[in-house]
Amino acid sequence: MKKVTSVDSLVTISHYKNLLESEGIPAFLKNEHLGSIVGEMPFQEVWPQLWVSNDLDYDRAVQLIDSEKLAEESPAAAWKCSHCGTENEGQFAACWQCSEAQ
Repeated sequence: MKKVTSVDSLVTISHYKNLLESEGIPAFLKNEHLGSIVGEMPFQEVWPQLWVSNDLDYDRAVQLIDSEKLAEESPAAAWKCSHCGTENEGQFAACWQCSEAQ
């Protein structure tokens, strides 16, 4: 077992766990219920942690998590709808004006 990452959000760490499992990497969480003791322990010590069961999956897991973090930080480029000509922000898969898919 190896620890892959630790973040302050249970939602984010659960998303990373689901990402790994969708790629066939068995993973589990630790510290998911320790948020209530922040202040009694250093805050980073109680953050939820993501672990892989098999040490051989560690490098691939880190690579997947890092690519996911990069994707979250940089949204896709803006695009112009071919149906109505409306400019759409990159995070939209369909035009906000006419609902036409990108």
